[in-house]
Amino acid sequence: MKSFSESYKQAGVDVTAGYKAVELMKQHVARTVTNGVLSGIGGFGGLFELDLEGIKKPVLVSGTDGVGTKLKIAFLMDKHDTVGIDCVAMCVNDIICCGAKPQFFLDYIACGKNYPEKIAEIVKGVAEGCVQSGAALIGGETAEMPGFYPVDEYDLAGFAVGVVDKDKILKPDTQKAGDVLIAIKSSGVHSNGFSLVRKVFTVSESNLARHYSELGTTLGNVLLTPTKIYVKAIMNLIDKVTVKSISHITGGGFYENIPRSLPNGIAAKIERNAVQVLPIFQVIMNYGNIPERDMFNTFNMGVGMIVCVDKADADKAVDAINETGEEAYVLGELCESDEGVIIC
Repeated sequence: MKSFSESYKQAGVDVTAGYKAVELMKQHVARTVTNGVLSGIGGFGGLFELDLEGIKKPVLVSGTDGVGTKLKIAFLMDKHDTVGIDCVAMCVNDIICCGAKPQFFLDYIACGKNYPEKIAEIVKGVAEGCVQSGAALIGGETAEMPGFYPVDEYDLAGFAVGVVDKDKILKPDTQKAGDVLIAIKSSGVHSNGFSLVRKVFTVSESNLARHYSELGTTLGNVLLTPTKIYVKAIMNLIDKVTVKSISHITGGGFYENIPRSLPNGIAAKIERNAVQVLPIFQVIMNYGNIPERDMFNTFNMGVGMIVCVDKADADKAVDAINETGEEAYVLGELCESDEGVIIC
């Protein structure tokens, strides 16, 4: 007998909708299968066999995050196939900062009402993010929570697990004055600072549909642009150059994230004129009358990752990143100071 409860359905939870959602998402999950996957979705746990060839001292690295209030943009635009990329990106971009290669990912979707087609669209984006990062989507959870979430809204979070050889974990304490900082361009706002974005634009369907000449498209299209996934670029870089540290520029911008990878007594000296600020950030700053200092303390400003290498390796590092299709350039250097970040 198939699982079904009329009483539960009357309470707002339709278990059959969950089964349909799983069937619809299977085609997307299948795209992410790698050699390590030992189980399909639907079980109580996802099984994954690590390939440890060439790794002498395996260390697991994990990261978890969500999409945040960027989801409000997806709700208003009724577009749900890209936020899953954001969810994966926010997790895998964190774990690669210590040199780990992503292995698998699990998601969690909580919603007011389970619309199977919408859930499948969300998972489609998650699967795309997994394909881009080389991680397998080995499981997840969809929770229908009537009375907790509005029927047309949901939350999305997840976590990634990667592996790195203990001897190859990046060593930020080797950084010194004169080392070079390299920026890797972002695709836009990514998935941070949207509470401020929504305040600046008083976000609504009509505002999101407005065309901005500075952006060359509508505000909604720019804001919903998925977060860049830097796994391939960073893995290629690490293979070719000795990388000392990596900073993922998320919420808190330059001033919060860069110091997380700096040793005591060393600061990041950023050349303001070198920062290739994307048009969306200029628009946010102008329309919101936001001080530039606050912008650099909230947004990535067009820089999704910052990599530190020895000065002698700078050109080689830029080339290694660019050959993967990303855009990299020299942003500044390290100096002796306790200020953390100096933008001048």
